[in-house]
Amino acid sequence: MSCHEIEALRLGLMTVLGVGDVSTRDHAEKELEGHLEGPIEGLANAESLTEIQRHLDAALVDLEAEVATMDSQDPAYDYTRGRLLEVRNAERTVRRLIVQGESIVDGLGETHDTLHETFPVAE
Repeated sequence: MSCHEIEALRLGLMTVLGVGDVSTRDHAEKELEGHLEGPIEGLANAESLTEIQRHLDAALVDLEAEVATMDSQDPAYDYTRGRLLEVRNAERTVRRLIVQGESIVDGLGETHDTLHETFPVAE
């Protein structure tokens, strides 16, 4: 049992943010071999934060359903609940990243407007 959601999220974020090295990517891809389907595949192949957010939400729904059907005495129950908590945490983190990105874009727009107001260009 492994936290494929988190590893797939790492791959998607490496792509979107343009970070990570070849060995880190190779390791993550090996961890996910045989598990690239549904939200896991979507996360691993995401090319935007919006895609990541959508696939992370789908992974969360799948995990919630899995936990709901498990017997609390199952040895894997606590680990699966832990995965659920971490995916929820990751979802909040990605949302904060999106909000911060939007704020940066808005700030650049304001800076652009201020420059044009300060230094008008004759058209």
